[in-house]
Amino acid sequence: MLLLAALVTLTFAADATAAPRATSAGLPVSAPAAVGMSAERLATIDRVVRRGITAGGFPGAAVVVGRKGYSVWSKGFGSLDWTAGGLPVTSSQSIYDLASLTKVIATTTAIMVLYDEGKVSLDAPVSRYLPTFSGGLKDQVTVKHLLTHRAGLAPGRELWRIARNPDEARAAVLASNIGCQPGKCYEYSDLGADILGFIAEAASGVRLDEFLDERVFSPLGMTDTHFKLSLADAARTAPTEILPPRGYPLRGEVHDENAYALGGIAGHAGLFSTANDLSVFAQMLLNSGTYNGHRIVADSTVALFTRRAETGTRALGWDSCDGNGGCGQYLSARAFGHTGFTGTSIWIDPDRQMFVILLTNRVHAAKAKRPSTVIADVRNDLSDAAALAVMDDPGGPRMMPASFRADKAEDWNRPLRARRATSRSSRSRKAAATKAAAAKAAALKKKKTAAVSTAVKTSTAVKPTALKTTTLRNTPVKTPTPKSSTSRTTAKKKPKPKKS
Repeated sequence: MLLLAALVTLTFAADATAAPRATSAGLPVSAPAAVGMSAERLATIDRVVRRGITAGGFPGAAVVVGRKGYSVWSKGFGSLDWTAGGLPVTSSQSIYDLASLTKVIATTTAIMVLYDEGKVSLDAPVSRYLPTFSGGLKDQVTVKHLLTHRAGLAPGRELWRIARNPDEARAAVLASNIGCQPGKCYEYSDLGADILGFIAEAASGVRLDEFLDERVFSPLGMTDTHFKLSLADAARTAPTEILPPRGYPLRGEVHDENAYALGGIAGHAGLFSTANDLSVFAQMLLNSGTYNGHRIVADSTVALFTRRAETGTRALGWDSCDGNGGCGQYLSARAFGHTGFTGTSIWIDPDRQMFVILLTNRVHAAKAKRPSTVIADVRNDLSDAAALAVMDDPGGPRMMPASFRADKAEDWNRPLRARRATSRSSRSRKAAATKAAAAKAAALKKKKTAAVSTAVKTSTAVKPTALKTTTLRNTPVKTPTPKSSTSRTTAKKKPKPKKS
């Protein structure tokens, strides 16, 4: 049954072409010292990644650290899956599902190329390129809003539930509602990236994957970077989920269900690549848009799209390093990058002429109780180790910390149920304390009310002979009527309702 499922996976995912493609050579290799880096400090990367594997966060990982045009630390760790004797990971051969790295490696880059050609304007309304995306607030959404996740779109929709084919999925994306004034609110959105992909197709006249192959990946020699894989390429691809909604193990087929619903070619996910290929892409950006004699985008366009906006943490398509997202705490303020749900990340530091790439398949039957915590710590440690290995910074090398996050492994294997149970227990204790306090307050109030009632009864129970009356001419004598305690109690104001 498992063998049959695996065969179905490979057959469904792959192109008709079964022949393997030529593998990318990647960047030229240099010793760390030749580019101002410490090999001893870079070795921290090995320890950190292996700790992540040992903890069960992911079965393997591909890592490339580059500086000044060279690959200085390129390694594979572990294997593609958890099986004994599984295929070892290498930075040159192992292919990974990039997940949301697709947004920047593919979609944003396509928009950059079309922007250079004058075919896409950042301030143009989306309806200029996609007429069906119009009406109401949609008329105010611009290309720039999509790139900065400020279009007012929701994070996503369950296209895989509501669409029967890619055309219906596309229509559902374009029919998505705008939830707030475009430009006024931030919401990280896969839908926005998908619409950017549609814009690239409308402006170029060809399918997104074809445009990227011709204009970006082929000129850079990124021969292992594709949306669709051959059977041979799928065999060296890291598997993702074992039991997804599709009902069979995934290997060489996009992990993201919505990208699958869109036919496997989507603006938000669907791209596959190797660490070596991505190292060439990163170097192209560090070279201000050119590599090996090929100009991909203008230098001014690279600067524009990778510059952090005045408000928020995003650049155009790219994210900035603000201490989150796996960039650690030592990359420069101008660093930019992105992460992917499957356990991938890329960070590029133009001030240090350095990049850090990590590819894993942490969604593949992770053994750790908190694989998301494991990958977050490993990402941050990887960026920190690379930055701390730079020895020629103007201020001199930084001091290495006594330990890294992976050395502490905080909360890596604390069961989620324990946290939830602790949370429930804490809530129960708070509720019990609140109930006890309310009961105590009610008892005190009742006691005070009884005391007041007793005092009133005592003061009003006066003998008639002791009453002093003053009789006025033509005025009848009035005998005072004692007020009951009940009237006092009911006369009290009702408490105002508590604000929720």
